[in-house]
Amino acid sequence: MAEQHYFSSNPVSEFTPQQVKVRLAGQDRTVVTAPGIFSPAGIDKGTAVLLAEVPPATGSRILDIGCGWGPITLTAALESPDSQVYAVDVNQRSMELTRMNAERLGATNVQVSLPEDVPTDVEFDLIWSNPPIRVGKDALHNIMRTWLPRLTVGGKAYLVVQKNLGSDSLQKWLVNELGSDYSVNRYATSKGFRILLVERMS
Repeated sequence: MAEQHYFSSNPVSEFTPQQVKVRLAGQDRTVVTAPGIFSPAGIDKGTAVLLAEVPPATGSRILDIGCGWGPITLTAALESPDSQVYAVDVNQRSMELTRMNAERLGATNVQVSLPEDVPTDVEFDLIWSNPPIRVGKDALHNIMRTWLPRLTVGGKAYLVVQKNLGSDSLQKWLVNELGSDYSVNRYATSKGFRILLVERMS
C-alpha cells in the first residue's frame, strides 16, 4: 500500500532501513531501502530495462528525475565518476536513502535535493528517468516541461515508460510540446516497457 504513495513528501510508515543486494554498474552491491518509497524491494522492472538498454552515462551534468532509493543515480555516478549527478525527488525518505547509498558506494559526485532546490541555471547533458507516471497526466506533463528544456544542445533524455501506462501517448505529447528544437523517438522496447529518447537539437 505504501508504494502507491511514494510521491508523498513525508511517508507516514516507520523509517526502517533494510539492506538489499542489487546489481548496479556491472557489480553486485548492497544498498539500503525502506518502506514508503518506490520499489523498496530492489530495482523495479522499468528501471532495470532502462539501465540495461541505455549507453553508459557520460556528460558534465546528469539528472535523475524521481530518484527513489537511487538505482539510476548510483549507476550514472559509478559509470561516470567525473560527472556531477543530480538526484531529485519530492519524497524526503527517498532523498535520504539516495544520500545514504551514495555514501555507502563512495559516489561522492551525487547531489540530492528537492526539484525546486536545483539552481535554475543548471543544464544537463544527460537525463535518465523512470518518471512517476502514477502522479497523473497533468503533473507528469509539468515535470517534463520543467526538466526537458534544461537539456544542453546535444543533450539527451532517456525516459522509460510502461506501454500500457501511456508511453505512446506521452511520446506524441512530447513531440507536440517540445517542437522542432527537439527530436523525440522510441529508442527501445523491452518487457512491456518503452524507452523514449528526447534529444535537444538546437
